Amino acid sequence: MSKAAPKKTAAAPPPAGFTLDINDPQVQNAAIRIQASYRGHRSRKELKEKGPPRVLQNLTDVVLIEGSAAKLECRISAFPDPFIRWSKDGKELKDGPKYRYVFEDPDIVALVVRDAGLPDLGKYTISVKNPFGECFDSARLLVEVPAKIEKGPDSTKAKKGSTVNLTAHISGQPAPDVGWAKDGVDIEEDDRVYFNIGSDSTTLTIKKVTPEDAGKYEIFVENSLGVDESFARLDVI
Repeated sequence: MSKAAPKKTAAAPPPAGFTLDINDPQVQNAAIRIQASYRGHRSRKELKEKGPPRVLQNLTDVVLIEGSAAKLECRISAFPDPFIRWSKDGKELKDGPKYRYVFEDPDIVALVVRDAGLPDLGKYTISVKNPFGECFDSARLLVEVPAKIEKGPDSTKAKKGSTVNLTAHISGQPAPDVGWAKDGVDIEEDDRVYFNIGSDSTTLTIKKVTPEDAGKYEIFVENSLGVDESFARLDVI
């Protein structure tokens, strides 16, 4: 005895407000827009031809205060995806704690320099390379450092008629202004008493020392970020 075929249950009607009429003009217009958008997306993708990379937005110089982080950023175009290399003054930089390679989206690349100081001053270059070619771009990192006396002059004793050199080691970016004073009065330079200023030091020279040259000598350094001073005594014997 054969079993009766199970009865088909009629599909439940959709809830109110969830019906879709394909003949509705608004529905047809929405479908046309979706198709056009998809065709446009395909066209843009297909138009992305293989070729050498290009820099679309250049690197720019960065100025920052000592101890902060710097970010050098540019926008590139490359297909297939390129190999990125950063260098400073011709020396390649490795991705790590100090220098961080950043890829923010498919065409934005950046280099972050952490805890920047005077040694980080220089020219930074990005190399963008794929099988079809290579392009480059460069910018400078400028670090501002408060004026500072790293080591002040040493107190000394000198014989009458001898020559004395008082030297202080200094730092700062922009390069600081330097001044010397004796017993609180600015030194007026002449052929016998004068000072020189180098990249990281300054030296006060006193020729043919006399007893009147004995006293307290002060060195001052100043730039837009700070001021520093130090002193030493000169005794004439």
